[in-house]
Amino acid sequence: MGFVLTAIGEALAKAAAMGWQILWPLILGFALSAVVQAVVRRDRVARLLAGSGPRSVAIATGLGAASSSCSYAAVALARALFRRGASFTSAMAFEIASTNLVLELGLILAISLGWRFTLAEFVAGPLMIVLVALGFRLWLRGRIVERAREQAERGIPGSMEGHAGMDMSVAGDRPFLARLLSRDGVVSTSRYFVMDWAAVLRDIVIGLLIAGAFDAWVPRAWLRAVFLTGDPTAAFVLGPLIGPLIAVVSFVCSVGNVPLAAVLWNGGISFGGVMAFVFADLLILPILVIHRRYYGTRAMLGIAGTFYLAMALAGYVIEVLFTVLHLVPTERSARVLDAGISWDYTTWLDLLFLAVAVFLLVVFVRSGSWPMLGMMGGSPDAGHDHGHHDHGSAAAHPGHEEHAGHGDLHEGRPAPPA
Repeated sequence: MGFVLTAIGEALAKAAAMGWQILWPLILGFALSAVVQAVVRRDRVARLLAGSGPRSVAIATGLGAASSSCSYAAVALARALFRRGASFTSAMAFEIASTNLVLELGLILAISLGWRFTLAEFVAGPLMIVLVALGFRLWLRGRIVERAREQAERGIPGSMEGHAGMDMSVAGDRPFLARLLSRDGVVSTSRYFVMDWAAVLRDIVIGLLIAGAFDAWVPRAWLRAVFLTGDPTAAFVLGPLIGPLIAVVSFVCSVGNVPLAAVLWNGGISFGGVMAFVFADLLILPILVIHRRYYGTRAMLGIAGTFYLAMALAGYVIEVLFTVLHLVPTERSARVLDAGISWDYTTWLDLLFLAVAVFLLVVFVRSGSWPMLGMMGGSPDAGHDHGHHDHGSAAAHPGHEEHAGHGDLHEGRPAPPA
């Protein structure tokens, strides 16, 4: 019994230490994401994503990266865009980008594994989206997409529907800083910050616990044997194939996957295998079940197969490219696994950004926003536009076009013509 308690204590201690190391970049990432979301309206986005060509996919990728959602909310929002007229390919590009090309993921990768992994994220991510778009042209078109749209129109609930549907940004034509620093801008930022944290906190905690247990209980020699570290060619081939499969059963979002990615990297998985693992948050079993509810079994299998192949191929390409450029790290010593809790720059930054988090939480509560947390499940057909009007612009007045469009994305009807 004593051995079991010691093992559990060691795993929890490692999880806590990892959590402490990544706390400030998490808060910073979510705060910056909240700032962007507070001043960028989501309405009429679907109209920009109606095509499936390079321009529409590029726009979907950029908007997805700016939206910064948890995996479940990203999937729900992609379905909402698809129902409003976005092409299937563009909706999926938006979904991938909003979980795998976001600032907070890049920050956590940099702190946990080093800047080379962050660079790899922003190179391999767009490549994966291009591969997905090409795969959809081959395997998901015609009748499959028609049936997927018919299934999507049924509005079967998935998860985080309310969170995905809420547009709480500040409308108007005033400059960026003027809207952001206004009272409505600060409240909107607090709402996005707190609700984004509420959406991913469970996955982050689970990811840390899994990573702590792996690091404490699984011998690295065993991991090196599994990942064929002794044979570089075999390790290169195996890594991107096995990385997504490990993610499938981890049940954790992309940000929550990073601590376990650090454990796998120290254990011997290839560089491309790490990137394929991080990108595979959209292949976890609960997400596959939601995709089946949203689009039907055949489309779900097509999405899963295409995503898997794209992740694996992106992993191979990024490893070859970074090897040629001598950017693949030579040491397997992820800082997040070796560092403890001490009075260093990490602790001071944690305390500073915890103060920022407390401030935004206080604003959130005092603005009367707390009941919105109970609406995060919601319904795919409920209106959730909580955006603030800008009283200094024409958008604030009934009859003006900007005002008329506030609920287009979230109500159960298409947007009116421009």
